[in-house]
Amino acid sequence: MEILDQTKAPLLEALRALRASRVVPFDVPGHKQGRGNPELTAFLGRQCMEADVNSQKPLDNLCHPVSVIREAEMLAAQAFGAAHAFFMVGGTTSAVQSMILSVVRRGDEIILPRNVHRSVIGALILCGAVPVYVNPQTDKRLGISLGMSVADVKDAIEAHPNAKAVLVNNPTYYGVCSNIREIVRLAHEKGMKVLADEAHGAHFYFGEGLPVSAMAAGADMAAISMHKSGGSLTQSSLMVIGPGVSEGYVRKVINLTQTTSASYLLMVSLDISRKNLATRGREIFAKVQELAQYARDEINDIGDYYAYSRELNNGDTIYDFDPTKLSIHTLDIGLAGVEVYDILRDEYDIQVEFGDVANILAYISVGDRERDIERLVSALAEIRRLYKRSRAGMMAMEYINPEVVVSPQEAFYAETEALPIERSAGHICAESVMCYPPGIPILAPGERITPDIIRYIRYMKEKGGSLTGLEDINIEYIKVLKGGSPCS
Repeated sequence: MEILDQTKAPLLEALRALRASRVVPFDVPGHKQGRGNPELTAFLGRQCMEADVNSQKPLDNLCHPVSVIREAEMLAAQAFGAAHAFFMVGGTTSAVQSMILSVVRRGDEIILPRNVHRSVIGALILCGAVPVYVNPQTDKRLGISLGMSVADVKDAIEAHPNAKAVLVNNPTYYGVCSNIREIVRLAHEKGMKVLADEAHGAHFYFGEGLPVSAMAAGADMAAISMHKSGGSLTQSSLMVIGPGVSEGYVRKVINLTQTTSASYLLMVSLDISRKNLATRGREIFAKVQELAQYARDEINDIGDYYAYSRELNNGDTIYDFDPTKLSIHTLDIGLAGVEVYDILRDEYDIQVEFGDVANILAYISVGDRERDIERLVSALAEIRRLYKRSRAGMMAMEYINPEVVVSPQEAFYAETEALPIERSAGHICAESVMCYPPGIPILAPGERITPDIIRYIRYMKEKGGSLTGLEDINIEYIKVLKGGSPCS
């Protein structure tokens, strides 16, 4: 196989050539290189507006790439060790959904952990596949869901031999990795595809001393958020596939839902970011790991907080841990993670990624500086000094096993009625409820609502968690299957 020159950025070069050609635009977008919207141009800059163009002959077309976009995708594929890569401009949500829609159809079973992103549930609603959940174990001290146990995956495969695929989070939002190599081996023995949600794992492909990437582990498909740890623009993503997956069929599936007016700003950011990672990735992620470890050491020295990492590894449900993740347990200062999140943002002008019942996550990247870490550490120390209280009455997050009654698609499209959440126990949910971020559903369509779930929703509302997914924006009513008996 020809080794491609990773210092090239074909889409960037094509856009530079277009600017130099001084083409007169009688096509969309209507702002005509920014001239038609001076205020927007002043805000974003003329260079940005001039690069916001439509598909043209020298710029290729994302729906059917044959020149510069195809070349850029080939470079990405080789950089990620894949047979092919697809530029995605609908975020990793669209990549995850296209991945699932490529391997399962209505009535097919797919094995997956319950702590999946909302995009997975969305894909099941669209295609009608049936989830077979591998319920993750929970670290009771930290209140986080772990990876999938290999034994549990093996049991699910043996109990559902006709399942088409297994989906793995690599890693979870908190940084936990399952034994993806062994899961791939078990699934492939039974002819099942392995899909990886690598929304938080772009750096696994380029850094040293990091968990194994999905492609290196032999997975068939992976959805990768380049805009997270990869440095591209928000909403830009990649989907990569192995040699056992049809490139043409996957492209056809992607084109069912992806825009025909792909943003060249997003695509060129993927091209440039791939070049940056392929040529400087080791250096970049060595620095990120150094910063994250420095932050963990400083935070753990404060007392009561616990910034955790690979010391949690147990060879199975925490097979490995992403050392770039700065996940911090907060309950021992008597504050929920979401409360610390709010205090940091409202009183210290520090924006962390998210807070849940018991933890916060601060996303560390190459763009961070040591003084930024020191500001976060100082704020956390002061929060402990000013706000520390007894943790009595604090809820520790516990995983709630879902009772799947009907498929997500059947529930989503069924006749429904709205009930007060407090009176919905026993009914079958027809919509999703989640805290976002991280976007992992507390309830998904087709699952029975239980008193424990209602208690958790009530608690997150009291703590100021950002609950989403319901039609009722006040999170007081929930849609349930109409006429269903609470005891049915």
